[in-house]
Amino acid sequence: MLYGADYNPDQWPEEVWDEDVRLMQEAGVNIVSLGIFAWSRIQPAEDVWDFEWLDTVIDKLHAGGIAVNLATATASPPPWVSATYPETLPADESGASYWPGSRQHFAPSSPTYRRLAGELVRRLAERYVHHPAVVMWHVGNEFGCHLWMDFSDAARDAYRVWLQNRYATVDALNDAWGTSFWSQRYGGFDEVFPPRLAPYSHNPSSMLDWRRFTSDMLLECYLMEREILQAAGATQPITTNFMGPFKPADYRKWAPFMDVIADDCYPDPANPHRVRDAAFQRDLVRSLKPGVPWLLWEQATDAVNWRPANPGKRPGALVAETAQSIARGADGIMFFQWRQSRAGSEKFHSAMLPHAGTRTRVWDAVTELGARLAALPALPSPGRDAQVALVFDWENWWAVEERDHPTEIDYLALVLEWYGAFHARHIQVDIVGPEEVEGYDLVVAPALYLLRDEGGAALTRFVEAGGTLLTGPFSDIVDAHDQFRDGGFLTQLGPVLGLRFEDFGALAGTSSAAAGVGALNADAVQAARSAAARGAVTFELNGTELSGRVVAESIHASGADVVAAFTSGAQTGAPALTRHLFGAGEAWYTATQPGADALDAVVGAVVAASGVHPVVAGLPAGVEAARRGGLVTLINHGDARVEIAIEGTDAETGVAVDRVVLDPQGVAFVSAPAAPSGPAAPSGPSLTASDAVARA
Repeated sequence: MLYGADYNPDQWPEEVWDEDVRLMQEAGVNIVSLGIFAWSRIQPAEDVWDFEWLDTVIDKLHAGGIAVNLATATASPPPWVSATYPETLPADESGASYWPGSRQHFAPSSPTYRRLAGELVRRLAERYVHHPAVVMWHVGNEFGCHLWMDFSDAARDAYRVWLQNRYATVDALNDAWGTSFWSQRYGGFDEVFPPRLAPYSHNPSSMLDWRRFTSDMLLECYLMEREILQAAGATQPITTNFMGPFKPADYRKWAPFMDVIADDCYPDPANPHRVRDAAFQRDLVRSLKPGVPWLLWEQATDAVNWRPANPGKRPGALVAETAQSIARGADGIMFFQWRQSRAGSEKFHSAMLPHAGTRTRVWDAVTELGARLAALPALPSPGRDAQVALVFDWENWWAVEERDHPTEIDYLALVLEWYGAFHARHIQVDIVGPEEVEGYDLVVAPALYLLRDEGGAALTRFVEAGGTLLTGPFSDIVDAHDQFRDGGFLTQLGPVLGLRFEDFGALAGTSSAAAGVGALNADAVQAARSAAARGAVTFELNGTELSGRVVAESIHASGADVVAAFTSGAQTGAPALTRHLFGAGEAWYTATQPGADALDAVVGAVVAASGVHPVVAGLPAGVEAARRGGLVTLINHGDARVEIAIEGTDAETGVAVDRVVLDPQGVAFVSAPAAPSGPAAPSGPSLTASDAVARA
């Protein structure tokens, strides 16, 4: 298990470096990410290079038995870059430059930035590629984290080239974007500009391509650096740090170019859904490279600094949050950062070594965690342990949240609601694209507004082969260009669902992020029906009145069985939940977004029909369970001690168990027989996190 943090010795005098190494050893640190923001120290002027300090640090770490994940330092150009080359600066949608003084103040498309960054990477690679301390390469840092879009002239020029490569002819571009609307037809690629500040809505098809372009430009920066490292002879794993469900970058398209997935995760202690949301993020990054362990590159030891209020972690939460990552396939646990900064924007951000020193609860927590991780045996690679796949698609995310729709959709919030219904039932879930559904028992595809032809075909094959599909409102509406297909809506999935779609039925005053009413007792039914005028509807399932929101679609069963009908609103009596046998499988559809308890009821019905099962049955409230191969991790996020029946072997002690007792925030790792597996992992060799462990 890799254990460590970002290390920024360039922020500190050389006198503390030996102490850093000594205290790292005490804390159990065996790897650090080094030099992430050190460009100005390495290259203080265009023709001045200083590697001696970095040589010293790397040698000290190596002598202390601490491996190095060496950063390319390109995430924050020094002031001389923007002063000498203002064309490297990015711009906002009004054309105003983003200036230095923060970080990520570079235009990803700028040829000058890429030239300067490339020279830095080449010099680093030539000097350190064969150094025995260097076991990984950290390219850039959190690409796009602060600069979601760049509208500079460099982006304009690159966008025109990107479009020409994608469409070949301007006529094909005009067709894909539907530019006959509002007299937008282009006569040549040189007439196309980024979607800068405009009087009203931009063409949604052009916005979709603009987001694709933005993600691709960030990826190109990563690939440029990766290729330089490989050309210099790098054999160490190369990657960069993801940020979970990060909208600007389509990580599913990035994943093939990562030797190992690395991710940054900062659950908000004040978020009542933090356990669910963090579990989703960890399932997402695990699913990006199936069967390959991943690395948690950043988390906080205690409080962060960027939220309006920044409470610290409750006692034991650090272990519980770390266990969530290990349970879902992480082979490395790291923090931002090693030594708490004494200046700058992040000086209030917690660290492994706080300003208050080693006589602190934070230091005690990180050293105890380091000892516990060091004592773990070799862990199995994450298998394809999930029977359920949840479809989460970046291009759909971009398209479904564009303007001028029947209602506003917060796609991530909606997906998290569906995920939460399975998480609460302790049912393991993979997070996949619509084309990646083969071999699962149950696929859930909420709000799949943009459905590519390949995805529609894959979902059809999945059901036909015996799988169960659950989808819901605002799905199968547009093609890959964000245009309606001939024939209306549900043109791909209609036959699978046994439905004909008529209208969306948007509900006033609701959105996908609003809280649902849920299951209603008898006294609340009338109040819920009155609420319909304010945007809620009701439907009845198994004798229980439940609520729906966002939309109440007008659909017609053409082969499907009506499982539940609306009991209020304009669609009273019409289908609210349907089930259709198709081929060897079946497909379910909800015509509204169920409220919280309603969602649980719908998921419960579909789970019962599909035969999927929890990782561990009968768990107390507040307990989380996840499986990676033969390892089951149990985490008590609740406030009371719990006892859990499970047969296996305690992975930390080797003692056979038939039950475990967990205090609040307690964790148990139990080797237990594997549950029935999902689809087989891809065959063929792949680099894993253990490569880095072996080199360390």
